[in-house]
Amino acid sequence: MKNSSLISIAVVATASALMLSGCTAAPATDGTTASTRACIILPDSASSPRWEGGDRPALEKAVTDAGFEADIQNAQGDTSKYATIADQQLSKGCGVMILVDYQGAGIQVAANAKKQGIPVIAYDRPIEGADYYVSFDNEKVGGLMGQSILDGLKAAGKDPATAKVVYVGGDPTDGNAAFFHDGADAVMGAAGIKPAFETSGSWDPAVAGTDFEQAYTTLQGSVDAVWVANDSNAAAVIAVLDKNGKVLPTSGQDASIAGLQNVLLGKQVATVYKPFTLEAEAASTLAIALLKGETPKADKKLADGTPFIAVTPVLVGPDKVQVVVDAGDAKASEICTPALADACAKYGVK
Repeated sequence: MKNSSLISIAVVATASALMLSGCTAAPATDGTTASTRACIILPDSASSPRWEGGDRPALEKAVTDAGFEADIQNAQGDTSKYATIADQQLSKGCGVMILVDYQGAGIQVAANAKKQGIPVIAYDRPIEGADYYVSFDNEKVGGLMGQSILDGLKAAGKDPATAKVVYVGGDPTDGNAAFFHDGADAVMGAAGIKPAFETSGSWDPAVAGTDFEQAYTTLQGSVDAVWVANDSNAAAVIAVLDKNGKVLPTSGQDASIAGLQNVLLGKQVATVYKPFTLEAEAASTLAIALLKGETPKADKKLADGTPFIAVTPVLVGPDKVQVVVDAGDAKASEICTPALADACAKYGVK
């Protein structure tokens, strides 16, 4: 069962009406009505398990329950495939597009959709030219990760002003990576932290692990904490630390099963829980309103003026893992493997 109190505080209510103009959907070529179809493109399966395991079913259920068709495709980390999927969807006809950007591929798709009068919702990641942006407050996400590093350093008795912290960021072509970085850096920088080493950034855990190992070698193992932009990359960093017999304050986000396990084991200070079901709910509610010809609303804007519907993230330490389970976004049976039995019992995960 979903945690209704979490849902009530997590989705930022919209306040000001914003009318879209010229949004007449292109005619369908497959015998259906284009205006009844939500065309959705997901970025990949590797950067996070959320896309296929969480967002796809949540978006599909919301759209179809409202009586509309959901055409959901995954670009699988390929910008060419992303463009091909978009062309195919647009040729069939779409009443609205929900796009998760991948390395800038969403920009041209948004432009093509708008030429056909189809409104575009940038989902989770900003896209230049989109009509709406639905995501978490991503600087807040970064700030929470930065705070988790400060908490970890404090628990370890380390002075942030002298601590050697390595930054392992996300792919710089992802517009959210800068939000995560800047939000974290603002919090950590205010406490005196300056990165001892900063990787070039990637959402590929194998690359992140290799980059961190190079940083670790360069610093001759003199590392006090690692700010990492998500759980998948954190797992790769933790593998390097395990190999070197070290446990250091390490951050993450997504509240993935592996991330929650590392939090319970004390190998990751915390993970930022972004209830993707709430994000999917906000995006699908907006999409359904557009499909119905209603006037959508939003109470925030990005710097470029794009209407922004924000969802609030939650910092999850070991004592808050059960919150994710209670919300239905993780199963205790998957988290609490035999190796995690003692930790789950200690923190009441069931």
